[in-house]
Amino acid sequence: MRTQWWMGTLGALWLGSACLGQVGIPGFANRSRGESAESAAGAASGMETAAQNPFAGSVPRGTASGGELALSLGDAIERGLKANLGLVLTDQGAASARGARRVSLSRLLPTVSIQGSESSEQLNLAAFGLKPAPGTPSVVGPFGIFDFRGVVSQTILNLRSVDNTRASTENARAAEYQVKDARDAVTLVVAALYLQAQAGASRIEAVKAQVAGSQALYEQAVDFKKAGTVPAIDVLRAQVELQAQQQRLIAAGNAYEKQKLQLGRAIGLPDGQAIRLTDAMPDTPAETVEIEEALRQAYAGRMDYQSLAAKVKAAEWAKKAASAGRYPTVDFNGDYGVIGPSVVTSHGVYTASVGVKIPVFEGRRVQGEVEQAAAALEREKAQLEDMRGRIAYEIRAAMLDVKAAADQVAVSKSSVELAKQQETQARDRFAAGVTNNLEVVQAQEALAGANENYISSLLGYNIAKASLARAIGGVETKIRALLLGSK
Repeated sequence: MRTQWWMGTLGALWLGSACLGQVGIPGFANRSRGESAESAAGAASGMETAAQNPFAGSVPRGTASGGELALSLGDAIERGLKANLGLVLTDQGAASARGARRVSLSRLLPTVSIQGSESSEQLNLAAFGLKPAPGTPSVVGPFGIFDFRGVVSQTILNLRSVDNTRASTENARAAEYQVKDARDAVTLVVAALYLQAQAGASRIEAVKAQVAGSQALYEQAVDFKKAGTVPAIDVLRAQVELQAQQQRLIAAGNAYEKQKLQLGRAIGLPDGQAIRLTDAMPDTPAETVEIEEALRQAYAGRMDYQSLAAKVKAAEWAKKAASAGRYPTVDFNGDYGVIGPSVVTSHGVYTASVGVKIPVFEGRRVQGEVEQAAAALEREKAQLEDMRGRIAYEIRAAMLDVKAAADQVAVSKSSVELAKQQETQARDRFAAGVTNNLEVVQAQEALAGANENYISSLLGYNIAKASLARAIGGVETKIRALLLGSK
């Protein structure tokens, strides 16, 4: 079966690649989209475990209901966007980046604290090299000390901290873009799994029709055998074909149930929840888009590309921050409070100071940090340029896939009609006694193959359309119109 070509389209699924390595999620770091389809859900289906690919798993919600849950494609995507493990982990990565930004920003803001103490002391003046006056004991005390004050520290000038804060701001922005990219990834993964399950349902219907046809052929052969018009071999041949179709029906039913389980895992359905797919396999034509317009949309709408651009800016600020290690820093420290032998006999005191620190020699530490930051910047720039080229490649490849898949759907649809005519004529010839039922069995096998090719072609066509949308960007907002033809 022609399912190989589209292993790449589903890598598009698994896409996610990168959906998220940028936030520290395995399989998401490279932002590549890859291969294709029957494994559209093959990528989706042969499903790596959630530990290998978080987009294959989810955080289940609720408890299973007693009956079947009617599930449309839109419902499945909505559930996936709430419970898919890949998106949950990406959200946490973004939250971590926001936290890192706040930590960096705190270094530019004042710190205020309140401290107090009450103590009792006894001092030996001789221990400090002090000689008491004649007639005065060398041991003083015990005496009490009460100290209560507020302390303020403020960085007045620290260019390194300023630039680090700007870098962390860009990193937080990059993480937010990754969340949006992850939403697109989840949309595509769920859509592929739903489409695969739809294809499984179509296969069951097609095989049921084949079973019914084989049953009719078997019964006809038995009747003809009783009438003495055909030999026993025709009955045996028809019985073998009937059992072969029954085996296919069992296999198709088992595969369909497993496909629904895979879909349920990706969208967070509780264990044991039965589902019924309500949307039929789409057969809407793909929208036409010029390559120049597709590239323009991709550079503006691909969140993985925007995330990399933000990381380049973050790396630029990080390099400036490293260079700023050579510059002086200015800090203010002050406190105000009361001190005395006790609370009632205390008196107000304060301290205010401004300090300047000028780096003179730090063992070339700053130079080393600048070199590290410069290398990191060049890596990010290289990845951004590679992403531009990859986007162009992915769009062109996806357009080729869409065209090829559309042509395959047209050819396979015609093949189904021809195979039906062939089967009808073969049945008529057998009923007329012109030939034995070998022609009918061969025609049935040809029709079964034509049906399978059509289902696989239609599945590949829909995955190719979804992958093209993923390559252009914004698949979350386009998926319904893309697959269902709705606006």
